[in-house]
Amino acid sequence: MKALIYTAPYTFEYSDFPAPAVGGDDVFVRVKACGICGSDVHGATGKTGRRIPPLIMGHEAAGVIEQIGGNVKGFEQGDRVCFDSTVYCNQCPPCREGRFNRCQTRQVLGVSPGDFKRHGAFAEYVAVPWWIVSKIPENMSFVRAALLEPVSIGVHAASRAPITPEDTVVVIGAGTIGLFIIQAAKLRSPAKVISCDIDEFRLGVAKELGADAVVNPSQTDLKEAIFEETDGKGANVTLEAVGYARTFADAVSITKTGGYVVAVGNLEPRAEFNPQELVARELTFTGSYASSGEFSDCIDLVASGKIDVDPLISDVLPLSEGAAAFDRLLKAEENLLKIVLEP
Repeated sequence: MKALIYTAPYTFEYSDFPAPAVGGDDVFVRVKACGICGSDVHGATGKTGRRIPPLIMGHEAAGVIEQIGGNVKGFEQGDRVCFDSTVYCNQCPPCREGRFNRCQTRQVLGVSPGDFKRHGAFAEYVAVPWWIVSKIPENMSFVRAALLEPVSIGVHAASRAPITPEDTVVVIGAGTIGLFIIQAAKLRSPAKVISCDIDEFRLGVAKELGADAVVNPSQTDLKEAIFEETDGKGANVTLEAVGYARTFADAVSITKTGGYVVAVGNLEPRAEFNPQELVARELTFTGSYASSGEFSDCIDLVASGKIDVDPLISDVLPLSEGAAAFDRLLKAEENLLKIVLEP
């Protein structure tokens, strides 16, 4: 099969690669569309430790089943499908509790940290266990379906803290995940959702997708702006969708006493905070990793228009142009959110 292979930092090759084996629990999918995740872009620099070459990246995908293993249930050849990025075992205690993102042996498609490597979907074919697969409706394009995985991450993140109709929710970062968090949070009917980013284009998309207010920290003091928007109280819930130590510190600073800080971004391994502030202000810190059972529900959210993916689709290109697509995203000279590749 043809695949886009990450061979060295900043380097991709479109070439032949062995097709994946199909186990008894697997479905063999002809990939029709696969989005480039921000984590793929950062991983391509070689600095995150989560993309070790040689590797086929790609975990935001949809396609058509071409073959099924002998143990597969509920699927057949020709089904239009998408699938979760987390390959969970479906057997360990967390999986049996429905906490699939906490699987004791989890892998992530197109990621290779630590002692495992799982090739992803920047290829003509991918094989995945049937229990992470969902059917998509006939009227949903494969390109739109490729964004269901980041939608599910946003939906899961918005569920990690209680949100009431009286609350102000702040989302730091208006990239793909941040924009889906905004929409997912709006579905819970808070009093106000505020988007924060240093990119005016992304803030414009945030407004289009329902943000009640936007703040550009490069143009105004973030803490002052948030406290002005909240009558001096601060945010009830702050979701940090960037992943830097500095933006995590910002999230803590703008959250009211007794509020919640949800860490979603994952770019830097360390962040500092004052534990006395955590104690005295009774803040609740929580993480949000991938999704955990929300994936199939997100199909209905997108199909019904309750979550809109179209404003995030910046370009659709053939997989053979994947290296150039990564280069464009790394240079960051254009107003790009999501580039989707089609094998």
